[in-house]
Amino acid sequence: MTGNKMILGLALHDGSGSLRNAWRAPHVDAAAYADIDANVHSAQAAERGGFAFLFIPDFPAARADIGQQGVRNIIDPMIALTAIARATSRIGFVATGSTSFQEPFNLARQFKALDVVSHGRAGWNAVTTSDPAVAANYGRPVAERSERYQRAHESLQIVQALWGSWEEDAWVKDQATGRYLDSSKLQPINMQGTYVASRGPLAIPPSEQGQPVIFSSGGPSPHLLSLAGRYASGFIAEVWTIEEARAQRQMVRNAARDAGRDPDDIKFFAGLIATVAPSVREGLDRRLEIIGADIGMQIPHLASMLGVKIDRSRLDDPISAEQLAAARPSHDPRSGIALDVARQGWSVRDILAHGVIDFHPTVVGPPELHADHLQTWFEAGAADGFWLSPDIFADGVDAFVDQVVPLLRQRGVYPDDYIGSTLRENLGVPAQYGLDPRVFGEGGE
Repeated sequence: MTGNKMILGLALHDGSGSLRNAWRAPHVDAAAYADIDANVHSAQAAERGGFAFLFIPDFPAARADIGQQGVRNIIDPMIALTAIARATSRIGFVATGSTSFQEPFNLARQFKALDVVSHGRAGWNAVTTSDPAVAANYGRPVAERSERYQRAHESLQIVQALWGSWEEDAWVKDQATGRYLDSSKLQPINMQGTYVASRGPLAIPPSEQGQPVIFSSGGPSPHLLSLAGRYASGFIAEVWTIEEARAQRQMVRNAARDAGRDPDDIKFFAGLIATVAPSVREGLDRRLEIIGADIGMQIPHLASMLGVKIDRSRLDDPISAEQLAAARPSHDPRSGIALDVARQGWSVRDILAHGVIDFHPTVVGPPELHADHLQTWFEAGAADGFWLSPDIFADGVDAFVDQVVPLLRQRGVYPDDYIGSTLRENLGVPAQYGLDPRVFGEGGE
């Protein structure tokens, strides 16, 4: 990866932060979920740090723990991002949209409209959905996997064809002659699949980057790799070790090559949960204040990962030397991380506060530790970039931007400024308008 610079994205889960109970932190507005200004503040801070994009996960259903944990979701990704687009100028937006329950025409229209409004900064994280609660909200059963992915392939092809149905030079706008549009360059696509179809065309012109950038996210299943290899320019991963990340990144690159594309056209992003603090101890205390009693619920998981018994009455004691000698990492990729932290002599409570069972690698403490983690992974070829999940958005994004980003720039691994004004430029992926002819040929598949 010599000569390249890492790319950063900010995961904007909600208005509070990535930690459970983040909404209860003393300096957090408990009503931030419904306050677009909270999202705007995070976006502007990330833009100040040169982040290439915001990543917006989406779970359009009420979770079982909503009574205590809050919504943990953006109120509505497309509406929120339209507002954020008007308050920013360089940072891109990668919003999640499901092919399982949304029609291709609606997806094509919403994302291309956001792309035009933001002057070429939109991206679509195209996902299939298998959660029964989400399916119930759309009044449909959960389809089996092969059907979900076949529908996804059809949807992605139709969406890209619709994006290209308004040709790049179709808009004449000649007021003197009264010729608004060359109608021969705005034509129906007439695509019919097994599960979805659209006549088209889509009456939205190209943006400054042509059309939105497509992302995929998740683990390296054959179905997802096939989808990512054909369509995606970014892959949001779930990995916990350098070795795991390198292997998955190579799988994604191979999938792109197998589809007839350049593997460098798809960027692989590993996650990082960040707590920036003056010291590790202060960072752990910050997290413990937020997590609180929920630590107790994590003990069985930690014990299972390490293969040891943990006494709930002795959470402030380290795991004994005898137990550590007998401990063996489980199949869970986080177990090796947990064992390394335990061997440093931290108490059980502090081991869990290190985020060893979080959904991504976690760094707690001084900015140097965060910069070291990112640089080590990047230079090892484990990622092209990272999507950051701060513990608390209210001050966590600013802390990372003000303290970690300067270190990355000093070390020469992160760009000093935006490369361009569009998401494609700042990701370093090629232009595309309509279907990729390398994958589908000039006339599509």
